[in-house]
Amino acid sequence: MQLEKRIQAFVNLGEFMSQFSTETYSKKENIPNNDDYFDEMVSLIQLSKSYNGWFSEDNIQFAFKSWAEALTKENLGKWLSNYSVENTANKTIALVLAGNIPLVGFHDFLSVLITGNKVLAKLSSNDKLLLPFLSKYLISVAPEFENKIKFTEEKLENFDAVIATGSNNTARYFDYYFGKYPNIIRKNRNSVAILTGKETQEQLEKLSDDIFRYFGLGCRNVSKIYLPKDYNFDNFFNGMFKWKKVINDNKYINNYDYNKAVYLMSQLNLLDNEFLLLKEDSNFSSPISVIFHETYENINDLKEIIKSETKNIQCVVSTIGVENEIAFGETQNPQLWDYADDVDTVEFLLKLTE
Repeated sequence: MQLEKRIQAFVNLGEFMSQFSTETYSKKENIPNNDDYFDEMVSLIQLSKSYNGWFSEDNIQFAFKSWAEALTKENLGKWLSNYSVENTANKTIALVLAGNIPLVGFHDFLSVLITGNKVLAKLSSNDKLLLPFLSKYLISVAPEFENKIKFTEEKLENFDAVIATGSNNTARYFDYYFGKYPNIIRKNRNSVAILTGKETQEQLEKLSDDIFRYFGLGCRNVSKIYLPKDYNFDNFFNGMFKWKKVINDNKYINNYDYNKAVYLMSQLNLLDNEFLLLKEDSNFSSPISVIFHETYENINDLKEIIKSETKNIQCVVSTIGVENEIAFGETQNPQLWDYADDVDTVEFLLKLTE
């Protein structure tokens, strides 16, 4: 199967996914095999949100929108232009996928198939409906993929390399079981934002997207903010008000109530806007509904701290000139060439043929 045909198949998949990227699902013309798959996709989205309470319809739509925008011929061509993708072997790559946000493992799935390899995927129980169905659609437009995609609930066997994503705890087991194979093993990471106090209302509203999208469950979600001394929190909370709708989600607000009660019983100082808690803390991974914050006095010293914590940080949102910083509101819109943990998945896969 030639690269150009693989690219076109994913372009078709992106066009199919674009139909489910807004509140009103709109069946479009000229999408291959749409009559066979559109209605079932709508049903599966509804089933997914009832199957996993964190998979709100809004968040599933956002995930589909992000991937629909990424899977264009132009984007795929730009991404792959830096590699010799035609020179690939038909390796079987075991994928152990997380389930914290909808389609969180799609980039690994895409990378394996676009490089001509085979997927052997073990899905998280929290996200086991969407990717298999999208794979069925992909096979319908490119039947050559049928023998290249397999999902299993059994022990992973007969594979050449592994890409596994999990917590710091599960990573130790991954190292034990998969250490003898070529591998990418991802651990916990979180994202941070650096504020100067000069941010506009628009920037802080965009920061709220970085914080609240997917209820803060993704590694690209901002879970900690660095603030200058005597920072005016009113400005921050005014920006967060854009996401006041989260109080209508039972799972989220239950976490908020629980965390608030625990902190108050511990007599900890908190800042609270009735749907988000701010707690001063040096750690990076905050609970749902909580943002950690820490004060800095010198920007250059903070840059050094950030540099020293690269193994714990996925994204840095700022405008101060930190290396690889991301603009406000952009953490959940990565490009195809923005690799998790800064590990180039395509390069890893291509090296398997050497």
